[in-house]
Amino acid sequence: MFTGIIESTGIITDITASGTNKSFWIKSAISADLKVDQSVSHNGVCLTVEEIEADRHKVTAVEETLEKTELNGWAPGSIINLERSLLLSSRMDGHFVQGHVDTTGICKNIKDKTGSFVFEFTYSKKFAPLIIEKGSICINGISLTAFEVKKNSFKVAIIPYTYEHTNLQYLKEKDKANLEFDMIGKYFLRKINLKD
Repeated sequence: MFTGIIESTGIITDITASGTNKSFWIKSAISADLKVDQSVSHNGVCLTVEEIEADRHKVTAVEETLEKTELNGWAPGSIINLERSLLLSSRMDGHFVQGHVDTTGICKNIKDKTGSFVFEFTYSKKFAPLIIEKGSICINGISLTAFEVKKNSFKVAIIPYTYEHTNLQYLKEKDKANLEFDMIGKYFLRKINLKD
């Protein structure tokens, strides 16, 4: 479980494929402090640390993860957002994030508002019941608030600190981003759909 408050960014240094899996080596400021078998959010995807070498760590994504996320687009030099799992003693600064990405969205528009940025994303309308006006949305592991929510699009406002300390500063129009919708909405929708 995570909060969507990014601790650090990391850079992809190496990628290897094995069957339908891909393994990634990531260099970051927190890599040396990680432990093997620890769960870490990578652009919003919960992955298990397999190896640690100095300031790098290795994780592997299986086919299901590669198909549902933008991890297949990672290349050496890609910058990704990192967050270690939530401690029970931590303050809840973001919202409950599982690290289980639902789908990817496409960055449709970026507006510089002179002091902040507004990003607009499009997504498959089948996920529309899972997002509400002023509700929480996780984008590339970042806890954000959605507004101007439509059937297949929404916007988020980005303060300078978030822009400067995450990989949103590198996101361009037409780029993919990982989306995880609020867990509470998923349970509520399932309860409604199971009524007989």
